[in-house]
Amino acid sequence: MIVARDSVFGSVGGGNLEAVAVKKARVMLENGARVPEVLEVLLTEKAQAEFGVQCCGGEVVLLFEPMIPERSQVAIFGVGHVGLALTKILSALPLELLLSDSRSEMLEANRFTEFSGVAQIRTFRYPHPSPEFVMNELKPGGFVLILTHDHREDLTILETALHRADLKYIGLIGSSAKWTRFQAQLKARGFTDVDLARVTTPIGVAGIRGKQPEVIAIAVGAQLLTMLEFVENLG
Repeated sequence: MIVARDSVFGSVGGGNLEAVAVKKARVMLENGARVPEVLEVLLTEKAQAEFGVQCCGGEVVLLFEPMIPERSQVAIFGVGHVGLALTKILSALPLELLLSDSRSEMLEANRFTEFSGVAQIRTFRYPHPSPEFVMNELKPGGFVLILTHDHREDLTILETALHRADLKYIGLIGSSAKWTRFQAQLKARGFTDVDLARVTTPIGVAGIRGKQPEVIAIAVGAQLLTMLEFVENLG
């Protein structure tokens, strides 16, 4: 049986036994329990029963195993105007956001205080730790967005991302001229057309022409939503 905060899937037999199980499971959820627990429930007429008597006889041992759903990870390299607007939008979703920038002022905590969403936000200032370190923090299936203020940084980060064959999305902001130059440089470094086909550029859903940071952020957020998977219903 799976017990969520607002719903239950399956059954352990109903009656007091099940009601006790659901109550305990929700206490564990509320307390953020991460290790399994065991509960013995007596099924006798004289046993204490909070939710009604069950006199089948014997006892039942229940094992409670917390299910900790993994959040999808989105790494944003460059937290300038577009990166900050995108962070604000994505912070409302149950994600893990890895924000990275070479400029310390872009990662000051007061820039994110207005974000009251449910996302977990972690910040990294490179080169210490390096973009490679941040990339290695991503689990398979992670998302990468490259939005820095420096095209040299963009190229370095993009090359690092392309060495990760298990990423679900690699997005690069910029013009077609920028991408043409990047392709030539990446091919000179040994990357193939198949490798470069993994890069999404321009980023965002097609047909949105506005250049304001908020417009770009909404377009990119909408594109990510077509690929992101959420498991909060089991949380």
